[in-house]
Amino acid sequence: MNLYEHTIIARQDVSPAQLKQLEEKYSKIVEKLEGDIVKLENWGLMNLSYLIKKNKKGNYIHFKIKGDGSIISELEKNEKIDKNLLRYLTVKVNKFDLKTDYFKKNNEKDFVNK
Repeated sequence: MNLYEHTIIARQDVSPAQLKQLEEKYSKIVEKLEGDIVKLENWGLMNLSYLIKKNKKGNYIHFKIKGDGSIISELEKNEKIDKNLLRYLTVKVNKFDLKTDYFKKNNEKDFVNK
């Protein structure tokens, strides 16, 4: 079994209900092909470095997937024709970092006033 980190960027005007549908749609594809989603993270709306299809922002969804390469092929085939998505990226990794939340919002209490 291979380990993959798969990130998709949805358009900025996609509703929260549509985001949930996207998560479910791609999760079902992974499960149908006998893969395992170890972790699913919704990173939220973030600025893009440059305009993509006239969008300045995008909704990021990140999957940590355990499975075969055929799962990634099927995911990317479906993502190419999805009008709600701007980009997708898959990276094969040796192990998952399940402890760190890179895009977690910091509370103001965490900052020390000097």
